[in-house]
Amino acid sequence: MDLKTYLSAERGRLTALCRAIDAHASDVSRWASGERPIPIPFGWPIERETGGQVTRAEMFSVEVIKRVWPELLEAPPA
Repeated sequence: MDLKTYLSAERGRLTALCRAIDAHASDVSRWASGERPIPIPFGWPIERETGGQVTRAEMFSVEVIKRVWPELLEAPPA
């Protein structure tokens, strides 16, 4: 699920997420709308605080994932 969908699904989510990740509501709104890119340092906190509903794989390009979180691209053990 993308950040915009997550935030619009339930009243109060924007405020709760902002408090949890220590970000301004105006910034998070801009990230959700696509007006500004989500800063890399907020990737993991957003994924954690949304309970995995919004993942880093959904927020960032494969190139960013390869560079910052290469473990996300590794295949899980069979």
